[in-house]
Amino acid sequence: MADNPMREIRLEKLVINIGIGSNDQLLTNTKLLITKLTGRNAVQTTAKKRDPSLNIRKGQVIGAMVTLRKAEAADMLKRALDANNNTIKERSINDNSLSFGIKEYIDFSGVKYDPKIGMLGMNINANFSRVGRRVERRRRLRSVEDVDHKQVKKEEIIAYITKHFGAKVTTE
Repeated sequence: MADNPMREIRLEKLVINIGIGSNDQLLTNTKLLITKLTGRNAVQTTAKKRDPSLNIRKGQVIGAMVTLRKAEAADMLKRALDANNNTIKERSINDNSLSFGIKEYIDFSGVKYDPKIGMLGMNINANFSRVGRRVERRRRLRSVEDVDHKQVKKEEIIAYITKHFGAKVTTE
């Protein structure tokens, strides 16, 4: 019996985030780095609440991020996994998502250290969904999606990244 094509998993989006705190000079460097890595312009992220110990107030710019979709997301996830030695810790995977960090941007192949940027790390977040997810999000003829169809289980994500990206999942 053939598998149901509507149960197929796909990479919905990839978000690259660099948090820098309250330093304004680092903000321009992070935007430059994200543009250098992805070819896209970064968006500023702001603080949702104040934290006096870190000298951060609500609404202050504290980082930069970019969201990639479709083929760009898959290419960047492949590069990010290569920078992470093609290994992911099992605790980095939740239902519908995969999150991991890269300590230094020079871990990416083909990227050299730039003294103007300095040394920065980043967070990589990948969201997964099934075919047919649009049914619940569209404006016209919206319908409720089944709970089993909405959730992409941890085991399915592990199988997907192993098959499509050749990554290994370790327990620790």
